[in-house]
Amino acid sequence: MAGSDDPSRGFRRIIYLLIWLVIVPTGLLLLIGIMMLVFSQQENNVLFGILVVTLVGCMVTGGTLSLIYLRREAKLSKLQLDFVSKVSHELRTPLTSIRMFAELLSSDEQRDPQETAVCLEVLQRETLRLTERIERLLDWGRMEAGRRVYRPELDDPLEIVSAALAAYEAAHVGQDLHIEIDVPASLPEVHADRAAVVDALVNLLSNARKYSPADALVTIVARQEGQQVHFSVVDRGCGIPRREQKNVFQKFYRIDDSLSRDVEGSGLGLAIVRHVATGHGGRVDLVSAPGVGSTFTLVLPLPSARQLQRLKVERSQQQTTPRTTLGANPVSATHS
Repeated sequence: MAGSDDPSRGFRRIIYLLIWLVIVPTGLLLLIGIMMLVFSQQENNVLFGILVVTLVGCMVTGGTLSLIYLRREAKLSKLQLDFVSKVSHELRTPLTSIRMFAELLSSDEQRDPQETAVCLEVLQRETLRLTERIERLLDWGRMEAGRRVYRPELDDPLEIVSAALAAYEAAHVGQDLHIEIDVPASLPEVHADRAAVVDALVNLLSNARKYSPADALVTIVARQEGQQVHFSVVDRGCGIPRREQKNVFQKFYRIDDSLSRDVEGSGLGLAIVRHVATGHGGRVDLVSAPGVGSTFTLVLPLPSARQLQRLKVERSQQQTTPRTTLGANPVSATHS
């Protein structure tokens, strides 16, 4: 399934609108005008008048919709060009560092072991950074193509948050991280794909750290609200103006201010978060104010009592079913 913002699909839609709502009505209107000149009779004037008004309405509607879609496609094309430029810059930066330090290590000069350790640490950090960028692009490509498959299981919210924090810390080794967790152990289990939710929370954490002062505290909060569990990432950063809040979840979109231009980013992180939330039947909420900070909340629905009972039974069966081993009889063993 192609993405809903596929450029070729958008331009085909514009062509169809132009043909059926502009060109065809224009031809019919011309034909009616000729018929009125040739076969003008009083009893046909009302019918011709209705047809003319209808066709003119189609023309106006088609022209308006075509302009709207043309503007939308032009905006998307501009965002895609900006995206390519930003991604090229993001990939070039770690590659340049890797090449520079690799050449430094491969030189014949005798150097201090501490200097070598620093070079290796930088190489490791930049390699992780490059891998993270590429994985994000590949992940988004799978989402856009409809090939991202979620495999939800019953999971503990506290374990999900802990896994997200561990993944974030692994990608930011050596940095001072001021992150606080506020997750009650009594929260009910959610039916979610842990890897996808962890990825979404890591994106929210990265976004919070990018737009916050270096020593600012970032808090991860999880709460139950009715039949939902809310995972919130709270920062004390620059905040987002109200007029921009509805756009930040669009792919490739970044707020056009001096701070955003100075911060690296592809404009895909929040779009991935929204995709993950939608794939789990949930949503993403945003509360923000300039100079105060932002709170991004990933809302996941809880399973109903009947669904919960069924899922627990399935999990119990999987835990008690022996796994197939090499050389085992496939009839008497089942994959868990």
